[in-house]
Amino acid sequence: MTTPSKPVPQKGGPQSDERAERLAAALRENLKRRKAQARSQKAREEAPVEGVRPDDATKTGAKTNG
Repeated sequence: MTTPSKPVPQKGGPQSDERAERLAAALRENLKRRKAQARSQKAREEAPVEGVRPDDATKTGAKTNG
């Protein structure tokens, strides 16, 4: 048999603990960002459009006498 040319990293050592902590922190930050985006999007959808009255929303290009 031949020996491997590269050493195989051992799993479960201190390096994977650090990696797991980094990944967990990254996942928490990603979740916070996604929740903030969802709240912002929901607020934007619920907010009324400025400058448009509900009765004007269906009219397009109508001329007014005045």
